[in-house]
Amino acid sequence: MTTKPKAKKFRIRRSPSAAETGAAPHSAAAPSNPASQLAAQRAAAAPQQTGQPSGQEQPARQPRHAPADPASAQTAAQASPPPGAQPRASATPRRPAEPTSRSGQVSSARETSVEAEIDAIRREGLTGRQLRMARRVAHKHNLAATSDFDAVRLLRKKGIDPFQRSNMLELVVSKNNGEDQKPDPADAAKVQLPQTITPKKQTLPATELSPAQQRERDISEIQRDLTRRRRRKLALLLSRLFFFVMLPTIAAGYYFYVVATPMYATNSAFLIIKNESAGSSGFGGLLSGTQFATTQDSITVQDYLTSKEAMLRLDDDAGFRTHFQQDWIDPIQRLPAPTTNEEAYKTYSKNVKIGYDPTEGVIRLEVSAANPEVSAEFSRRLISYAEERVNQLSEQKREDQMKEARSAFEEAAQARRDAQQALVELQIKGALLDPEGVISSLRGRINQVEVQLQDKELQLAALLDNARPNKAKVQGAQGDIARLKALLDDLNAQMVDASKGENSLAQLAVRIQMAQADIASRDMMLQSALQQMETTRLEANKQVRYLTTSVKPVASEEPSYPRKFENTILAFLIFSGIYLMFSLTASILREQVSS
Repeated sequence: MTTKPKAKKFRIRRSPSAAETGAAPHSAAAPSNPASQLAAQRAAAAPQQTGQPSGQEQPARQPRHAPADPASAQTAAQASPPPGAQPRASATPRRPAEPTSRSGQVSSARETSVEAEIDAIRREGLTGRQLRMARRVAHKHNLAATSDFDAVRLLRKKGIDPFQRSNMLELVVSKNNGEDQKPDPADAAKVQLPQTITPKKQTLPATELSPAQQRERDISEIQRDLTRRRRRKLALLLSRLFFFVMLPTIAAGYYFYVVATPMYATNSAFLIIKNESAGSSGFGGLLSGTQFATTQDSITVQDYLTSKEAMLRLDDDAGFRTHFQQDWIDPIQRLPAPTTNEEAYKTYSKNVKIGYDPTEGVIRLEVSAANPEVSAEFSRRLISYAEERVNQLSEQKREDQMKEARSAFEEAAQARRDAQQALVELQIKGALLDPEGVISSLRGRINQVEVQLQDKELQLAALLDNARPNKAKVQGAQGDIARLKALLDDLNAQMVDASKGENSLAQLAVRIQMAQADIASRDMMLQSALQQMETTRLEANKQVRYLTTSVKPVASEEPSYPRKFENTILAFLIFSGIYLMFSLTASILREQVSS
């Protein structure tokens, strides 16, 4: 938007002369205040600017706000003639003023009227928003306005109301491209601007709102829109919760309260104890009286009772499947007529619950059935199965431990028997019970023969010492010596034969000694095996387990299942969790896709 350069305008204020001062009282038609003079000048200059005849003035726009001085406005209204009225002549003719000399730059009448119009518009008290709106409308109509008030003046001069909403969206142009036309009666009845109209009393609220009121109105609209959106989202949320959470919960509660068959639970408790012996000592003796000594056996029994083997045995003995295939049991808990072992085992797992407390060593058993007597019978059967299994485990442990001890004892006894047999064979082979005795006797005889031989040799020497010895005695002594030497040689030969060769007495004695040593070692081994077998037998007796029933099964009088309220609340929590999980997943995916 282009604006015309502003130039300073100077007005010459006239000092009132004596002629004018004296003439003022005589002029009755002259205005009495500056406002009246300004209104009279605007009324006189308007026909000249618009090109209309002086007798037909353009109607002025009704000001939005009342002027500050009512008296001035009334005077101005009286000074300006009404539209279509002929100017009346003044009752008192003016006297011609005496000409006075003037100097300086004088503004033209047009410029003076423009300034007067801008001053009148400024006194209307227009708001900043209205002035900005007038400048925008003037820019749309290609009007070169020097200020906001000048934009209002130019728009009013062209007959455009800058404060109407329709003028902001539509361009107002003159009909037939500005050609002169005859005035239309409807247009004459319509209020045209600028025109001074006496303000009427306001009886209706203003259509225009102040910025604060408009801001409050916009905030109210936003709040109402947010409230509508929140109510709509809340209604959708409640509907989703009703369909995905409340309806399934109601269905589950109806089943638990109305359809489900009551089940009677029989509770029992038993524990496995170990045989306590007075001879137990050491670390094993410290744990023998506690529950840690039977932990493995308790866990084994628990696994056995929850296995398919126990279910099949209970079905053969007490008819487990037949009981749960009855027609009066609800369809969810009832087994189909041609059922498999897997389906029956699922029902068995649901109705037979076993818990083991490692701190106390107690096994708690809970059996549920549609009949309390049947439930108690099932519980007694399972306890008997557990007792048999405990006895089997104890017997198996004893057999495993005694088997090794028995085999070691039998091997030691067989080895000793073999050693004794070898010794007997050696003794029979040598035909002697004591080869060493035979050798010692030979040695004794050799010693005796040697002594006798020495005696005979001494006797012979004594006989030969005589000068004339007795020949018979000498010959007898010599014969005895010869015989003793022959006997000695024979004994030495026997001794040599007993000491040399594989079948000698010495070899036989050595073999007999080895056989005797072998028998002694085998005796020691046999004794050790016998002691080990006895110790093992004692330890096996310690490993004996006993099942003691601390709480015997008793038939229940009131059903334990289903737990209606607890199960309904649990179903509500499960459905709520599922809905929350899916809603969060959907929200995250929607956010990822939108981003």
